[in-house]
Amino acid sequence: MKIESMNTEWSASVVARAQRHAALGEPARLAIIDRLLLSDASPGELGQELGLPSNLLAHHLKLLEQVGLIERSRSEGDRRRTYLRLRVETLADTMPALLRTAPRVVFVCTHNSARSHLAAALWKRHSTIPTASAGTEPARRIHPRAVATARKHGLSLTPACTAHIDETLRPDDLVVAVCDNAHEQLGPRVPDRLHWSVPDPTRTGTDDAFADALSDLADRIDRLAPAVRPPGGTDD
Repeated sequence: MKIESMNTEWSASVVARAQRHAALGEPARLAIIDRLLLSDASPGELGQELGLPSNLLAHHLKLLEQVGLIERSRSEGDRRRTYLRLRVETLADTMPALLRTAPRVVFVCTHNSARSHLAAALWKRHSTIPTASAGTEPARRIHPRAVATARKHGLSLTPACTAHIDETLRPDDLVVAVCDNAHEQLGPRVPDRLHWSVPDPTRTGTDDAFADALSDLADRIDRLAPAVRPPGGTDD
């Protein structure tokens, strides 16, 4: 009975893996996964970028959701929007060797008071490529719980001030919008950017919310850092 139980569990795992592989065996669905590897996107953005009509895109997204490869979240900015994110735990060992080159990575959120600073601090742990953070509507100061969360995890939020994106951005920076509002506000001003739909921890202001945001950012930076290299060189 014990061996039979183990075989049943193993078979269920194999079936789930086979279903995911089958879902990825269609070029459009694989292109969707590639697009979501480093950046979240709305269905409309995906359809426009991949040239897929809405009915066909909806079909592909439904299949990818059914096998657990992607999930949806409601925008914290425009509540009529939804964003798609990759469930990276189902795609172990699929990280491309090289995807982007950039002289600097700039993390942007609305108020530049929590998520963008935490992301920049995490980035410094993973890459020698310079980083900065900024906001589309900067607050007067960094949120105290962001500072406390960073300190708890051995991170330092420096410089300890907020900045506007217009004063921060340089040509060729790789911009990563770490909140929905910033992504939607940037629009065509920064067309070539990544978007991470990280929930705003300041909405509830709890320690758990800030810890969850840091964990989400850390997971995404684990994926992004190996995929970014400085122009004309290597990031050792």
